[in-house]
Amino acid sequence: MTGQENTGQLETKNIGLRGIVVADSTISKVDGEKGILIYRGFDIAALAREGTFEEVVHLLLEGELPTADELDGLRRQLAECRFLPEAVLDALRTLPKEAVPMDVLQATVPLLAMHDPEPATATHADCRRQALGLICRLPLVVAAWERLRTGKQVVAARADLGHAANFLYTLHGEVPDKEKARIMDVVLILHADHGFNASTFTTRQIASTRAHIYAAIAGALGSLSGELHGGANYRVYQMLQRIGSKDRVREFVTHALDNKERIMGMGHAVYRVTDPRAKILG
Repeated sequence: MTGQENTGQLETKNIGLRGIVVADSTISKVDGEKGILIYRGFDIAALAREGTFEEVVHLLLEGELPTADELDGLRRQLAECRFLPEAVLDALRTLPKEAVPMDVLQATVPLLAMHDPEPATATHADCRRQALGLICRLPLVVAAWERLRTGKQVVAARADLGHAANFLYTLHGEVPDKEKARIMDVVLILHADHGFNASTFTTRQIASTRAHIYAAIAGALGSLSGELHGGANYRVYQMLQRIGSKDRVREFVTHALDNKERIMGMGHAVYRVTDPRAKILG
């Protein structure tokens, strides 16, 4: 007999990544058994309570919270790249209005690469510039697409607003009050990182080939769109649409339990106790 001898045992293959260790990360830690999420040594609850999204961006990129001067500098950098090239907006205008938003977002990232004079440069400074550019512009793509598909004019970003407030402004066309801006700020903090999940793995795998950051992020968005990952949020939205109103909640839940249907939105599957983000969002 040539090759590997047949022992009569079937080979077990894991088609996903659950339980598979592929690398270590110091950026964030997910403790599913204790229901804890840590960014660079800081508990997510403390960051959501006391921090801003801009501070968390610096923390995740640089490994530490910013000084006052560093925070001011970061805010200026974010404000400076808070625009979309007109050619990108023109491309969005050609898309069918019924296009899936995640598909639109994924498709736009390579367009942004084409408007970067040096997309393939890999120095730390260039990668940081590109990362900040994507942090600035992806919310603008989301807001622009929502307005275009609903027949509204795209709203230009403002340099005098914070990141969360500016997103809401470009989405709705009016400056949000402090409470709404703060709620969005907290939502962004809670979703800024989540360990070595599927989209992070996809990003790392693509980047390992020395593809540029735009290719890696486009691939990550494709992974994120699946219903077993970020696409689960859309399943929640669909469920809420089916429920329709508060007075139908009990009926819906009872029917789902009786028929052994899955109830979406109960927290991330990695947590064996409470999802720490759900406590804050609730």
